[in-house]
Amino acid sequence: MAELAVPGAAYTASSIQILEGLSAVRKRPGMYIGSTDSRGLHQLVEEVLDNSIDEVLAGACTEITLVLHSDGTCTVRDNGRGIPVEIHPKYNRPTLEIVLTVLHAGSKFDRNTYKVSGGLHGVGIHVVNALSEWFDVQVRRDGQIYFQRYERGAPVSPLKVIGKADGTGTEQRFKPDPTVFETVVFDKGIVARRLKELSFLNPQVAIHFEDERDGTKETFHHVGGITEFVLDLNSGKTTLFPQPIYLHAKRDQTDVEIALQYNDGYNEATLAFVNNINTIDGGSHVVGFRAGLTRTLNDYARKRSFVKGDREGLTGEDVREGLACVLSIKVLEPQFEGQTKGRLGNSEVKGQVESVVNDKLAEFLEEHPAVAQALIVKAVQASQAREAARKARELTRRKGLLEGGGLPGKLADCHSRDPEECELFLVEGDSAGGTAKQGRDREFQAVLPLRGKILNVEKARLDAMLQNERIRDLITAIGIGIGDELDLTKLRYHKIIMMTDADVDGSHIRTLLLTLFYRKMPELIQTGHVYIAQAPLYQVSKGAKSVYAYTDEERDKAIQEFGTKGTTIQRYKGLGEMNAEQLAVTTMHPGSRTLLKVTVEDAQLADQLFSVLMGEDVEPRRLYIQAHAVEVTNLDI
Repeated sequence: MAELAVPGAAYTASSIQILEGLSAVRKRPGMYIGSTDSRGLHQLVEEVLDNSIDEVLAGACTEITLVLHSDGTCTVRDNGRGIPVEIHPKYNRPTLEIVLTVLHAGSKFDRNTYKVSGGLHGVGIHVVNALSEWFDVQVRRDGQIYFQRYERGAPVSPLKVIGKADGTGTEQRFKPDPTVFETVVFDKGIVARRLKELSFLNPQVAIHFEDERDGTKETFHHVGGITEFVLDLNSGKTTLFPQPIYLHAKRDQTDVEIALQYNDGYNEATLAFVNNINTIDGGSHVVGFRAGLTRTLNDYARKRSFVKGDREGLTGEDVREGLACVLSIKVLEPQFEGQTKGRLGNSEVKGQVESVVNDKLAEFLEEHPAVAQALIVKAVQASQAREAARKARELTRRKGLLEGGGLPGKLADCHSRDPEECELFLVEGDSAGGTAKQGRDREFQAVLPLRGKILNVEKARLDAMLQNERIRDLITAIGIGIGDELDLTKLRYHKIIMMTDADVDGSHIRTLLLTLFYRKMPELIQTGHVYIAQAPLYQVSKGAKSVYAYTDEERDKAIQEFGTKGTTIQRYKGLGEMNAEQLAVTTMHPGSRTLLKVTVEDAQLADQLFSVLMGEDVEPRRLYIQAHAVEVTNLDI
């Protein structure tokens, strides 16, 4: 958004500011790390890790250790070559100091030092230093241990020798600046997942992780590389063939490595990396992979008469159904779109990756006809289901459901027609639904009761979904449609709030809903329209005094304040046990309720939970997931 000029303010030479050193980073941190929320906080860890991983790619590092300390700091230590410390010939300052304080200074621009690197923007470690309350670095080189401390990007001590070194390497410890970040608490799960990911991508390195806050200690070392990565993605699922397909080749100076395996599910899980950077938004390498996969499987299907010549071929959606894939490429000069490197822009990479898939996958299919047949049969079945879904969608549309011609009968709509102020509460069961309808503000709050557990879309294709009345009602009430016809401008409510019971069944239903949104309406989550209502677990009363407790800790605190004598505790096992006034005051009224906005990461965790489910005849399993907005614990399915 453009900044508005102040009327009447003079615009002169003195208006032009030059931000010296790292002050630009502190002035606009979002330009460098994307945001100052939890995601930006963990980007700091990524930037420090990238330097150690680049040493691995250079063949100079075999051990990395990451420690989350109890004082809120993070340490990353490696046994690489160590950052140079000698006086820089041009700047007449220690090279280490140049690396940590001068933007766009680094060895990643020199192809003799790093052939392949993840950090090419020249701002990584400088940004961490600039956005840290303090930053300590130790370098082991030439038999000496060198040390220097920085505070908010500026050196506060000279570079000095503090001891004798055994070996080489770099150790960096930093404390994120609480005046910059919204939160400075590292999430163990996020950090551990990234370390595990890096160990798959770099089988030659052992990565040690320690969290002093709870005593966790773990080592990630996966010698199977990305093949083992795919097996991990398919853990708990039924695969079409036991071992992943592994493709590896070079095109020009680009190294392409692909592992893929199909399961009997219906969703795709493709993870793409460029020089170990997770390109979550895809890019030219993903486009090339998908094009090559579609073309190769279509060619094989037609050659073996699985698809007749006059029939429409398999689409990309068909050939990727049930696919688990890891695509990892190494590029000399990657061109990332955005500072946080979420998307690859190199146009030449598309053709390079597509060529590798065309050649190597075709060769594999010829040599393994049984695997090839399993792949093609699944893709053909997906094609047939896609056609059935199209017919089901047309039938549903003729009935007026997907185009909003008739709203669900159970929906208690609100009076307002302004989507920005409208809220839709998804409530568990008719009993709680009745209470919610009485307690709502009819002007802007709508209520849709969901009777029982909705269909698990992880185990159902689109045609089965559209035949399910509860899901159809939900799609119709929201108004945006699904799949290729999804149109976010038709959203009827800007807040879609899951309000389920605070028990196992409620967690189950909430996770099923998150899986539905994540798989079929991801734009809802990406644009921040999905929320979880926090209902109280207890009402603690003594005489005329009464408080609601949302956790066991809050309950205990209330008991301590009231005293045990004469204090009563009501445990709410379900929303239906609350009267309309209680539900409105605690959970629905904007002035007193607590809503948790669901992030993409929350939804991914929920989806991963249900992606391991198989047939209904499988014995119930106890599943655990630690995600603040999902809250599934001890869940029996």
